[in-house]
Amino acid sequence: MNPTLPLSPARAPTLSDVARQAGVSHQTVSRVLNAPHSVAELTRVRVLEALRELDYHPNRAARSLVRGRSGLLGLIGYSDPHYGPAQMRLAIEGAARAAGYGLGVASVPELSVAEVGQALEHLLEQGVEGVVLIMPLQIEFEALLPLLERVPCVLLGTTPKIPFAGAAIDQHLGAVLATRHLLERGHRDIGYIGGPDSWSDAQARRKGFVDTLKGVGLQAAGLEGGDWTAAGGYAALHRLLERAPQCSAVLTANDQMALGALRAARVRGLWVPEDLSLVGFDNLPESEYFEPPLTTVHQDFRTLGECGIGLLLAQLGGTAPPEPVTFCLEPALVVRSSTLELNPM
Repeated sequence: MNPTLPLSPARAPTLSDVARQAGVSHQTVSRVLNAPHSVAELTRVRVLEALRELDYHPNRAARSLVRGRSGLLGLIGYSDPHYGPAQMRLAIEGAARAAGYGLGVASVPELSVAEVGQALEHLLEQGVEGVVLIMPLQIEFEALLPLLERVPCVLLGTTPKIPFAGAAIDQHLGAVLATRHLLERGHRDIGYIGGPDSWSDAQARRKGFVDTLKGVGLQAAGLEGGDWTAAGGYAALHRLLERAPQCSAVLTANDQMALGALRAARVRGLWVPEDLSLVGFDNLPESEYFEPPLTTVHQDFRTLGECGIGLLLAQLGGTAPPEPVTFCLEPALVVRSSTLELNPM
């Protein structure tokens, strides 16, 4: 990489400046901005570093005239504060920016056909070239086909039953990994605190938990529903232990509910993990600072968001395969101090 080029304060950096900074041609910089998957990885990284160092911002209006395109992508997401969707959104915004695109965002208060349809119409009116939809809840996508077929689309957070590209994290596998961990540590009376049934992730995690127990001839000591919040986890653990006081371990469907469960256990005079082992899901940045540090299932939401933009750009660049591709990323178990070994299997 060349030393940063001095520029006049009155002049914004150009593609030629970026090309000199990265030691590549003007055409290569243009390909990185417009069709990044056509450029070798090392070259693409050099160009992206030069873009950042020079603080280059593409002139979308000028590019639109040249390309006959808007230079704008769309994102439809559920307007909630939950960790996973928020991380995906940040990754999507960053990946779109790195590829030289602007991003129009439409947040919907509920994932209904009517709300998502209105959001799609709004983005289409802005001339978006493609749309990423973060869809953590169940929805009848078939009713949206007339709109979805008007623009390249990628669905994130669900496995689509319609012919569109998508990417998701294997929620069932994540619950299997967490449940196996508790079984391997000797636990047989295992309870579960799940998320709202309307969420596809919650359904898959619960099924992974139940399936794993069934595979070794066991049933759940208790199943309680939650709402993804610490308060919901707090109330759910109280209900669970009132109905199944023999529980030696509990799997919660996210880390925030695990935080509430930790508090509920302490209020009941129980110590984690000496009296009750606890496993979460998501691997929040704060989870290793819980007391005790939380064993949990890591999900790479940022890679998922970047994958969504990559799938969309492949469609726009004409490099996508004939049949829509669906990627399923694997989660990983992160073992910390909130689980205790009893009698190994």
